[in-house]
Amino acid sequence: MSEQYIVGRNPILEILRTDRHVDTIFIAEGESRGSINRIMDIARDRNIRIERVNKGRLDRISGTNAHQGVAALVGPYEYSSVDGILNIAAKRDEPPFILILDGIEDPHNLGAIIRSAEAGGAHGIIIPKRRAAQVTQTVYKSSAGSVEFLAIARVTNISNTIDNLKEKGLWIYGADMDGRKNHFDWDLSGPVGLVIGSEGRGISRLVGEKCDALLRIPIRGRTSSLNAANAASILIYEVVRQNYGGQG
Repeated sequence: MSEQYIVGRNPILEILRTDRHVDTIFIAEGESRGSINRIMDIARDRNIRIERVNKGRLDRISGTNAHQGVAALVGPYEYSSVDGILNIAAKRDEPPFILILDGIEDPHNLGAIIRSAEAGGAHGIIIPKRRAAQVTQTVYKSSAGSVEFLAIARVTNISNTIDNLKEKGLWIYGADMDGRKNHFDWDLSGPVGLVIGSEGRGISRLVGEKCDALLRIPIRGRTSSLNAANAASILIYEVVRQNYGGQG
């Protein structure tokens, strides 16, 4: 992936707090309050070029008018490997905790899942290389910049990846409305991978067969199902509860 534009104040602040290469910060004329000032201060400290532009040009640069008055031209996003994610867990001396996304196509959902996974202490996310959302400007903004702090690996084959993770000692649980037991009735402590299916279709048949178990999130109201990001958040924090209890 080549250089890309990231928009929004929080995502850009998060990028500026990392070692990610930032080429230029574009700021709308007349914008100078609050977090814009912080962005400019950090950019000056890092010797990053700041360019004032009119709103029309900023709209064209960012491809949206929801840029909050600022955009950044940054270097390409660097994906991790699956082994890289496992190494993060080893360095933290924690059992691996990984989310496996089986074809999430909406970048807003991907961004929301990344945000919840990072907040919940997951070590990484695995996504397919094809027919699924990748890390884009929209994902950056939807994750509020959390994408900079969570390892994301792209793989050619989710099913084969699950086999490899199981060989390394992870238990793989898939979220499915036809699951045999509610999610809180399963032991989700220890090394675990959570599989979240695509919007509408859910987990594919082959991937579902690879899971050690399918678990369901109980629905008590009239709503027939939760979207992928909602389901992921619930399961992430069930893993957190079972592994860490009341620890902050």
